[in-house]
Amino acid sequence: MPGTTGRFRCGGLLVELQTARLLEQFARVQLVTYRQREPEYPFLGDLLRAEPAGLTAEQPLWVVSWGFDVPWLLRRLKGRPTAYHAHSSGYGFDLPAGVPVLAVSRNTLGYWGDRAPRNPLLLVPNALEPMWIERGARLSQERRPIDVLVQRRKSSAYVLEQLVPALQQRGLRVEVQSGWVDDLVELFNGSTVVLYDSAPYWRGRGVSEGFGLPPIEALACGCVVFSSLNHALADNLDPGVVGHQLGAGTLAGDLDRITAAVREPGAWRAAPEVLETLLRAGSEQALLARWRDALVAIDQHWNRLASGADPLQPPPVRWLWWLRLRQALVNRISGLVWVLRNRLSTAKR
Repeated sequence: MPGTTGRFRCGGLLVELQTARLLEQFARVQLVTYRQREPEYPFLGDLLRAEPAGLTAEQPLWVVSWGFDVPWLLRRLKGRPTAYHAHSSGYGFDLPAGVPVLAVSRNTLGYWGDRAPRNPLLLVPNALEPMWIERGARLSQERRPIDVLVQRRKSSAYVLEQLVPALQQRGLRVEVQSGWVDDLVELFNGSTVVLYDSAPYWRGRGVSEGFGLPPIEALACGCVVFSSLNHALADNLDPGVVGHQLGAGTLAGDLDRITAAVREPGAWRAAPEVLETLLRAGSEQALLARWRDALVAIDQHWNRLASGADPLQPPPVRWLWWLRLRQALVNRISGLVWVLRNRLSTAKR
């Protein structure tokens, strides 16, 4: 990781710290920083100077994840077993042959399935921390203190400038949360509807929503979720079944549906058995098994490379373009030949 404090604190960092804690249950794990020196953790530059590169059984597996820095990190770690823990996609870089991808969503898996089809690809979704499942609110007929909750970060201008004022004009109790919250579980437990619209945020940055934990956390707390369906959000949200589309055609339509969900949340929540299946699949216990299987596969892959096997190489895109152009030329020439032969045959008659 680049660092664990200050400007590096974000959702992606918290997920990586959670991942390190999970993997410690069956592997030796060491968090390493590379931009910010911190007394608790070793620094990448120091470790690389002390440890020569080489594909051997004794070499540790290096896992990189900070999208903007991944190409630079892979160059520094060249000659060592590495894997990319991929969250957001769309950064535009390509991966060296043989570097495995641990994708947190099907959206990200599909991205690398297109961009790196010959690299080992594994699906290891992010896990819900136990507090969301253990402390999720019990559903009751009592009205919760917050009708509609919006988290300002990543929210669209549509939600903040149009939808929120219009909902308030209807008399709904709307809270726009910004800044640090000591107990997010309690905040979600006290909310009936949660709005999450990150599509414009990610579109403006040119990368994707890597996983989208907030809607899943809200569902775990019994909230009705209205969300955009961009990127990895479509992995788990099924409009009308698990969650509802936000920004579905008209402002009036959103207002009517959200108002109805506040008044009768039971009619808008996911079926209990559907939600239970979703939360069980996202539990730390379920994801721990996925991680164990994925790391075994990656270890076997790097052992094969260390024994002399060559990693598969995908064909260059320019070569694929040339093949397409060549086939188009062949088809055109074949068509012209057929026309000429037909004319000559007609002339002879």
